Amino acid sequence: MYAPAKAVAELTFLGLHALQHRGQESAGLAVSDGDTITVVKDMGLVTNAFDSRTLAPLQGHLAIGHVRYSTTGSSSWDNAQPIYRSVGEAGFALGHNGNLVNTKSLALETATLSGTLTSDSDVVAEMLSTEIIADGEGRLSDGRDLERALMKVLPRLQGAFSFVIMDDSHLIGVRDPNGFRPLCLGRLEGGWVLASETPALDIVGAHFVRELAPGEMVVIDATGTRSLYPFPAEAVDPKLCLFEFVYFARPDSQLYGQSVHTARQRMGEQLAEQAPVEADMVMPVPESGIPAAEGYARRSGIPFGHGLVKNRYIGRTFIAPSQSERDVAVRMKLNPIRENIAGKRVVVVDDSIVRGTTQRGLIRMLREAGAAEVHLRISLPPVAWPCFFGMDFGTRTELIAASMSVGEIREYLGCDSLAYLELDRLVAATGTARSGFCTACLTGEYPIDVPLAASARGGDAVDGADRSSSGADLAPRSISG
Repeated sequence: MYAPAKAVAELTFLGLHALQHRGQESAGLAVSDGDTITVVKDMGLVTNAFDSRTLAPLQGHLAIGHVRYSTTGSSSWDNAQPIYRSVGEAGFALGHNGNLVNTKSLALETATLSGTLTSDSDVVAEMLSTEIIADGEGRLSDGRDLERALMKVLPRLQGAFSFVIMDDSHLIGVRDPNGFRPLCLGRLEGGWVLASETPALDIVGAHFVRELAPGEMVVIDATGTRSLYPFPAEAVDPKLCLFEFVYFARPDSQLYGQSVHTARQRMGEQLAEQAPVEADMVMPVPESGIPAAEGYARRSGIPFGHGLVKNRYIGRTFIAPSQSERDVAVRMKLNPIRENIAGKRVVVVDDSIVRGTTQRGLIRMLREAGAAEVHLRISLPPVAWPCFFGMDFGTRTELIAASMSVGEIREYLGCDSLAYLELDRLVAATGTARSGFCTACLTGEYPIDVPLAASARGGDAVDGADRSSSGADLAPRSISG
């Protein structure tokens, strides 16, 4: 946020609340008053990291905030963001959404001592520091040191990255040339806001202006906004992660100019056409399965109802750091409404099956609650390939669809029938089929080259810091680009 007349720390704190679903491991803020950048971060949720006492001293006109979901680098305070580097008179702070695939080679370029860089984001910060120092030797700064450093560093990065970066007087937003992860621009009275999703703009009273284009760098300062394009034109190829539409983004977000909620309802309608079944009730797996269940019920004519209650104080089990934590979280997260289920044939609509943990547990609960039949319908096709661009399923051994057929998965989960939405129907449901999507986790076809080290380890960490399983994966089936 760049807003000289606003309480930027408090407003950025509110914006992080709206983005809490994107990461629950740590939260942080960096604030500039024009002379000094102050960074405060801690492990846990936004409310764990900040309160009125910690926010009060953070005075300034410019701030960035970050909530972390680790895919490269351990889940620790050292890797919490924003990352700060003291360079020149003020330094800079950086927040990163996504995952690089060439981290090791970049780390070697920095010639930094082994073990001192712990994540891909840390490597980027080190590269920027090196460029700023080199650029400043022998001449006076004109205030655009960070901007020039970014223009040199960004073309060397490979993978997924949406950045928010600040020095003492500039706010910069960057989106990688494939646009794997979202980033949008909002207008605030007397200022500007960058955010991963549009609900963060709503909560601070900003209005949505536009999404940043893949490969775009927006610089915001006292003169307004201007756009730069650091990447060669041939590298720009929009490939927004399709999983954002299905699960990761909030339903009240806009992606590619489309309502995510409406798109998910259309996914349910497509499922009802593709995989009809006789049943007494259509029920969602809350919360992300609700829009698709509404669409399924509307198209099928089967009554919509609720069969599960979600404990709203439990976070997203998919982004819990370990499998044991995900197992416990499922049991804590969902509980059946027995009187709505007993004796009924139910269609259960969920967004995706990645590891199968949630679905196996909830089907067992529904059986115990007296469901006569359980028919599972999934908005996303089978996830059978690792993601290297910001989702933490880095090895095929973690993915149930990598080793089982649909029939075997149905038997493992214990449901009476199972159907996944077909890929062409899913893309059509987004309402923006021509815009370009990454579907690598579904097809094994990666839009950019994935180094063998990354494909074998499930991420490109530095000095073994990645917490994904290693050595048990298969190389991508095919690579384009």
